[in-house]
Amino acid sequence: MSQRARAGKESPLSAGLMQACIFVILLLHGIELHDSVFTPQGFIFGFAQDLSLIAWVGLAFYWFQSWFLPIASLLWMSILFALFCSLLPIFFPGVVISPLAVSDPWFKAHFIAATISVGLLSLAAMQAMLMSVYDRALHRQLAIVPNSRLAHWLEDLPPLMMMESLLFNLLYVGFGLLTMTIFSGLFFSQVLFGKPFVFDHKTIFALISWFLFAGLLIARWWVGLRGWAAIRWVLSAYVVLLLAYVGSRFVLEVVLQKV
Repeated sequence: MSQRARAGKESPLSAGLMQACIFVILLLHGIELHDSVFTPQGFIFGFAQDLSLIAWVGLAFYWFQSWFLPIASLLWMSILFALFCSLLPIFFPGVVISPLAVSDPWFKAHFIAATISVGLLSLAAMQAMLMSVYDRALHRQLAIVPNSRLAHWLEDLPPLMMMESLLFNLLYVGFGLLTMTIFSGLFFSQVLFGKPFVFDHKTIFALISWFLFAGLLIARWWVGLRGWAAIRWVLSAYVVLLLAYVGSRFVLEVVLQKV
């Protein structure tokens, strides 16, 4: 057995300890996020809280899937992304969006579904980017130094077929929750804004993103869409989704400095 193969083998004890550590991190981070968003002053939110929640969902999904799939090579990418995003609320504390929504259990359910949907679709976008790098490396379109850390990391990734299957599993669940979020959000406009419906740029981008993801899944079912076409479609739909959920708050809070 080669030195690299021996180094790549992880004992059950160390693997179990790593899973336990990730679970504790998720638990503590989840409690902190809940208490910082649903406060006695009201529902506090901003782009930093949104990214932190997305990262939490991503790490939670990794933790769950790692029990069933050989995706250990994605561990540090998930942890580093979650660590970076978890620090953002310290510098961007967010604003009070609504003093009433915090006491509505149905709104909490809507908010959690929205967070999970965007988090899963964010993971799908990262998976698509990873697949594009992996595919280009396999076809020697990337200049990768042999026996480098990047080369070893790419070699440890699951097969492309497994990665594509995981990608569309993420998309199916994320799109279902996104559908619930967008259409249930129409009822919560009254709670947040005192209006039955707010047709703003966030709503427009969210609907465009929903149609793009719907078209992607229909094309997958109808013609078996895959490969580079599917990757580009996923990334395009996700950019629009990001503009709706994170970009709008970032522009208001940081660029325009408005609440």
